Amino acid sequence: MKWCLLTALFVLAPVSKASVAGVGARAGGAFFGEAACRAIKHVGSPELQSFQEFIRDQQQQIVAKIQEIDGGAEFLADPWVRENSEDAKLSAAGCMCVLEDGCVFEKAGVGVTITGGVLTEARARAMSQRGTPMTAGSSYAAAALSLVFHARNPMQPTFRADVRVFEVLSADGTGACRWYGGGADLTPAYLFEEDATEFHQFYRDLCDAHACADYKQFKSWCDSYFYLPCRGETRGIGGIFFDDLADEGAADFTRALARSFIPSYEPIVARRRSMTHTPEQREWQLLRRGRYLEFNLLYDRGVRFGLESGNGRTDNIMVSAPPLIRWAYKPPLGPEEERIQDVLRKPRDWA
Repeated sequence: MKWCLLTALFVLAPVSKASVAGVGARAGGAFFGEAACRAIKHVGSPELQSFQEFIRDQQQQIVAKIQEIDGGAEFLADPWVRENSEDAKLSAAGCMCVLEDGCVFEKAGVGVTITGGVLTEARARAMSQRGTPMTAGSSYAAAALSLVFHARNPMQPTFRADVRVFEVLSADGTGACRWYGGGADLTPAYLFEEDATEFHQFYRDLCDAHACADYKQFKSWCDSYFYLPCRGETRGIGGIFFDDLADEGAADFTRALARSFIPSYEPIVARRRSMTHTPEQREWQLLRRGRYLEFNLLYDRGVRFGLESGNGRTDNIMVSAPPLIRWAYKPPLGPEEERIQDVLRKPRDWA
């Protein structure tokens, strides 16, 4: 998939790191820094330029909100840049913001990457086989916003989401083929049907408001993608997932999706963040996180692509990994643990 490339783009050289205390209304520019902003000034078409400005603003807003919700830790901003002095359209930049050891979130990551490049013969051939003829040497550009929130309380689910765009410019540079992708999903250690129903209904309503979006298809795609064949179970209770969306309205839907990340998750956080729990339930949370990491390392195409590229920014690629995990040999399950396992083995229609 085209989005596999975007994960690997976090492996470039960093510029600096800074705390995100007191982020302002336009912190996206501050996150990136002068060099990074200069590097991406000419990357992509006007449409992609508009999208990358949008996701940088969304990164700022999400970071500020999560920091406010947590109330105990601050994000660290880690920008990177790759300037191409010969052709500015082939430059790249991004910023990963990470919060660790917070009151509500043990780990939260919010990353943006923007890049330009040239299609190799192999990549052009692979894309052509997907139904859109491509020519080696054509310029491409891509932009993505991705996030993952690992909660401290075992009753509060992990949340993962992203939006992305990939475009290939025509040979004469006058036009572009453009595809959008993204998604949002929940991974709970314990099942609360109220949370599952509310979350899925939220995204069903979002899809229903956009003609280009099909909730049933995107929900099925999410269940299929976030699946561990070796365990015979899904990673979580799903959500939506889509790629290669080029229909009319795709850009508007993708932006609406990004604006929905916090509204879809914040009510669940409010209900679960302070729930009492036992050491045994914390243990189960760590065991379920082990399955989360199994999926990332064994089956997630973006993570595998990034690690195999060998460019050295492994911490950025692995930012989605839980901060603490555990494996145990055939751990005993109580009724509530069996309950979530049943749902993971046989995904439900929640909305």
